[in-house]
Amino acid sequence: MRATSERSERGRVGEDAALRAYRRRGYELVARNWTCSLGELDLVLRFGDRLVICEVKTRGGAAFGGGYDAVTWSKRRTLRRLAEVFVRQASIEIAEIRFDVASVWVGDGVPDVEIFEDAF
Repeated sequence: MRATSERSERGRVGEDAALRAYRRRGYELVARNWTCSLGELDLVLRFGDRLVICEVKTRGGAAFGGGYDAVTWSKRRTLRRLAEVFVRQASIEIAEIRFDVASVWVGDGVPDVEIFEDAF
């Protein structure tokens, strides 16, 4: 039970850090932790007429590799399907959709965020 709450807290810290990084770049938050029966989108952002779907992977150490490596082909397929549902339900006009992965390392200090734009 404790490990799950620690992992949830680490994930929240990672999402907060990734969101701050995007906001510094001028992106607008459209949705956070949006869910439907297919799953969840961590961050949905907008920059002009571009919608950005960001999968945030947070790590506390290097034992399981980088966050980017954790986004498998199966996860990518799910994220694409989720994006389709989101766009239909939100009824927003966009010119393009981009899929990013934010790899966040949290330790004792400030989280380190690396954003992989157009990751897949």
